[in-house]
Amino acid sequence: MSEPGKVTAAHLRRQAVIYVRQSSASQLERNKESTDRQYALAERAVTLGWPRSAVRVIDADLGVSGSVTSARSGFAELTAQVALGEVGLVLALEVSRLARSNSDWYRLLDVAGMTNTLIGDADGLYHPGLFNDRMLLGLKGTMSEAELHVLRARLDGGIRNKAARGELRRALPVGLVWREDDGEILLHPDEAVTGVIAAIFTHFAECGSARATWLWLREQGLSFPLQRTGEAEIRWVAPTYHAVHKVLTHPAYAGAYVYGKTRHERFLDQDGQLRTRARRLPRDQWQVLLPDHHPGFIDWATFEANQARIGQNTRPDRHGDGTGAVREGCALLQGLAVCGHCGRKLAVHYRGKHRATPGYHCHGAELVAGRGQRCLTVGGVQIDAAVAGAFLAAIEPAALDACLAAADELEAGHDTALAQWRREVERARFQAAKAERRYLAVDPDNRLVARGLEAEWERTLTALAAAEAELARRETRRPTTLTAEERAGVLALGNDLPGVWHAPTTTDRDRKEVLHTLLEEVVISLDRHSKRADLTLRWKGGALTDLTVALPRSQPPKIRTSDDTVDLVRRLAVHYPDAVIAGILNRQGRTTARGLPFDYNRVNSLRNHWKIPRHRPDDAPPAQGPEPVTIARAAAELGIAPSTLHRWLNDGFIAGEQVTPGAPWQIRLTDDLRSRFTDQAPPGWLPMLEATLALGVSRQTVLQRVKRGELEAVHVRSGRRKGLRIKLPAPTDGLF
Repeated sequence: MSEPGKVTAAHLRRQAVIYVRQSSASQLERNKESTDRQYALAERAVTLGWPRSAVRVIDADLGVSGSVTSARSGFAELTAQVALGEVGLVLALEVSRLARSNSDWYRLLDVAGMTNTLIGDADGLYHPGLFNDRMLLGLKGTMSEAELHVLRARLDGGIRNKAARGELRRALPVGLVWREDDGEILLHPDEAVTGVIAAIFTHFAECGSARATWLWLREQGLSFPLQRTGEAEIRWVAPTYHAVHKVLTHPAYAGAYVYGKTRHERFLDQDGQLRTRARRLPRDQWQVLLPDHHPGFIDWATFEANQARIGQNTRPDRHGDGTGAVREGCALLQGLAVCGHCGRKLAVHYRGKHRATPGYHCHGAELVAGRGQRCLTVGGVQIDAAVAGAFLAAIEPAALDACLAAADELEAGHDTALAQWRREVERARFQAAKAERRYLAVDPDNRLVARGLEAEWERTLTALAAAEAELARRETRRPTTLTAEERAGVLALGNDLPGVWHAPTTTDRDRKEVLHTLLEEVVISLDRHSKRADLTLRWKGGALTDLTVALPRSQPPKIRTSDDTVDLVRRLAVHYPDAVIAGILNRQGRTTARGLPFDYNRVNSLRNHWKIPRHRPDDAPPAQGPEPVTIARAAAELGIAPSTLHRWLNDGFIAGEQVTPGAPWQIRLTDDLRSRFTDQAPPGWLPMLEATLALGVSRQTVLQRVKRGELEAVHVRSGRRKGLRIKLPAPTDGLF
C-alpha cells in the first residue's frame, strides 16, 4: 500500500507529531545538518495532508541518548499522546531517533497499533497494526539496538587498544603533564608543584601515616597545588587529607600507567529509577597496568610498600591482621598484642580516674557457668613495662646510631619545608612581576581597567611580602648542623637510653612508633591460678623472646560504705523495706561509697553484701504498751487530716517516735491522746482568737504555753469552726 493510501480521514483529524532528538550536546553542536533535516519533516507531514496547524514538533530530548527512558521527557509525552488517541502520525528521521531500546520501541508499537497511529521515517509510512509493517518495524528496531552495540564495541575496543599501549590521554593528577608525543608523560615543569608532591612522599617515608603527613603540611604552612581538568592554571589551596591520601595512593606518581580501575554498574534507586554507579576494583582486576611507563616521584617497589603501610594503618577488624596506625593512648602494645588462647588481636581499654591505666581484652567469648565471658582480660601496666624493658635491652647496641639518625632526619625534614618555602617566594615574586607588567601595559587613561590591575598588583605585592617574611622566620629557626661536641653529647645520651625512653618529652606515640619498627606481635597468655602472664615477643625477622610477668594480686576495695550507714541500715531493716530505707538515707544526706544517692537496688545490694536480713512484718519486736501506728492510720482513727497530726508533731503538742531522723513518724494512740480530739468543745473553752484577746498575748505565746502544759487545749474535729479550743485558767482573787 502506498503512503497516501495508508493515510485516512481518521488520521488527518488527529495531530502529526515530529520527534526530534540528538544523542549528545556535542552532536547537537556539530551535526547541525542532521538537526535541520529532522525539523524539515514538518513539511513532509503537510505534504501528506495534515494542515500546518495540526503539525507539532517535540524536541525536548535534544542532547539525550536514546538508550535510556527515564531521562527522555519528550518520548514519554509522545507515548502518552499516542495512547490517548490524539496522534495520527509519528514522523522521525529514522527509527533510532525514536528509541535505541527494544523495550521502549515495542511499547510504542503496541500502543500505536491499538490506537491506529502511523509511524513514518525516511523510507516510508508504516501501520503497526498490519503484520508486514510491524515485522519490518521490529527488524528496524532490532537493527537500531544492534547498531548501538556495534558502535559501543568499536569505541571501547579502540579505547582499550590505545590504553593497552599507554597512549590514551586521560586526566592526570596534579604534578604530571602530557607531552605532544603519544603516551609521553613528564613531571610538571613548575618546581613548586613537584616540590610539594616530593615533600609528601619524603615525609610519609619518615612517619608512615597519611594523616601525620597532612598535619605536617598544615603545621609547616605549605600550600597544595590544585589543577582542574581542562585548565592549565595552577591554584594553590590549603592541603586537605583527601588530596594527600590521593597523592600517596595514585599509581601515576610511581611512574605507572593504569586504566580500568573502576567498573560501572546499573541499579535501581529507591524511586525505581535506573542509575549507574562506579565501583572500585582490586588491583588484579585492573584492565591496564604498565609500571615504569613514565618518570615518577617514587619507584614501583616503594609505591607497593607505601600501600601496604597505609593498609596496616586502618583500624583492624576482630579477625584482621592489620596493626592499625599508632595513636596517642598510653597502651604500648596497641596493634601488637595477640590473644594466646584464640589468636585474635587484642583490643585496648583504659581505666582509672583520668583513663590513664591501660588494659587489653579479647573480643572472643566462651560460655562459663551459662554466661558469656571474654577469654582474656588483663591489665597492661606490668605487661607494657616488661615489653619495654626487653625492647630497650635488644636495641641498646644500635642506640647511638639511632640518635644520630634522628638528628639528621630532623634537619632533613626542616630543609624540605624550607626549600618549598623558597619556591613559594619565587612563585610570589613571579606573580608580582607579571601583575606589574600587566599594569604598566594598560593605557593610564582607561581607569576602568587600570584600577582592577592596580588592585591585583597590590595583592601580589602583599602576598610576596608575607612569603618573604615567613621564609626569613623559618631560616632563623633552622636547626644547625651538629658540631663535634654536640655529636659527642648525643653519643653520651645514647648510653642512657632508658632515660630517653621515660623522658617527659618522649610521647606515647613516639614509643609505639619505635616498637612497631622491630616487633611483629606480642602473644599474651594468662595463668589465673599462678597469677602470671606468659609473653612471646615475635621480632621482625622471626626471632622469639619469652617473658613471664607476675600479675598483681587482687586487693580489697579501697572504697566502702561508712560503718555508721551500715549500722543504720541494719537497724532500719527490722522495721522498713528497702525502698523506704533508701528514702530515709537520702533524707539524711547519706550516699553510697561512690557518692551516689541510694535507691532500692543499692540498698538491696548493700544489705546482701553485709548479710543483713530483709524486713519481715511478722518478725517485728513486740511493742510496749499501745502499738505504734503510722500517721495515716492514726489520722484515720482520730478522724482528722494527716497534715494536722504532722503540725501537732512539729509543734510538740503530741509525742511521736522515729527510729532515726528522716524515718516515718509513728504515734501511740493512748487514751490521753484520744481525749485531745473531740467533736464538741467543753463549756468555757475558747477558740484561739478569743483566747489571745482574753489573755492579751500573741497566738505564738498561747501555743508555747500549751506546749509547756500551762494551758489545756483540745482539737475540735467537727462543725463549722474546727480547730483548737483553749481552756483559760481560773481567775485569782486580788488584794482588795
